[in-house]
Amino acid sequence: MELIYHGHSCVQIVTNGKSLVIDPFLRGNELAVTKPEQIRTDAVLLTHAHQDHILDAEAIARSNSAPIVATFELANYMSWKGLDTLEMNIGGTLDLGFAKVTMIQAFHSSGIVLPEEQRIIYAGMPAGFIVRAEGLTVLHAGDTGLYGNMRLIGERYDVDAAFIPIGDRFTMGPDDALLAAEWFGAKWTIPVHYNTFSAIRQDSEHFVTRLEAGGMKGRALAPGEWMELLAE
Repeated sequence: MELIYHGHSCVQIVTNGKSLVIDPFLRGNELAVTKPEQIRTDAVLLTHAHQDHILDAEAIARSNSAPIVATFELANYMSWKGLDTLEMNIGGTLDLGFAKVTMIQAFHSSGIVLPEEQRIIYAGMPAGFIVRAEGLTVLHAGDTGLYGNMRLIGERYDVDAAFIPIGDRFTMGPDDALLAAEWFGAKWTIPVHYNTFSAIRQDSEHFVTRLEAGGMKGRALAPGEWMELLAE
């Protein structure tokens, strides 16, 4: 299995000759090295509806004839654009054929902001994902603050890799993310949702150093960088 980090919270998982991409935000990210038209994928997963997580979802889904997987409300919104969608909600599991996707909770907000209309469209609850394939389990926490049920998720699933936000202000900061990493109990923790904007500047290498000091393994990936995940 290959894990590709495209910057911000955008992660691509390549498995069983197919792939899925989570929260594609490339055109709006000056740090991204991949363009939307370069993404080849079989499914687009969205954790919530903020622009920095859905900006390129429509273009990528359309060019790949790939379904968008999202909460009931966000999936319906995307279907109105003429896109194929697969609705689900927190606690549910969806079998994509090449991977099983379970939606987990996240503590954040979710809405589509239409500034020209001074209107916000409610887009359901924010979420995270657990992706299982090849005997491996990958967790994408989504945009979230720290919450106690992270312990339960860590007990429920044997997580091989966890993508956890560290940016602060809009999500957890590094201190809470360290505790989240401990509770999830992943074999590898990869920080996301940082440095894209000045408000979320963080030192990802220092975060990894702190993980290692706590007996955990971490890796900070640069946009466009990937790592291979193997079953132990």
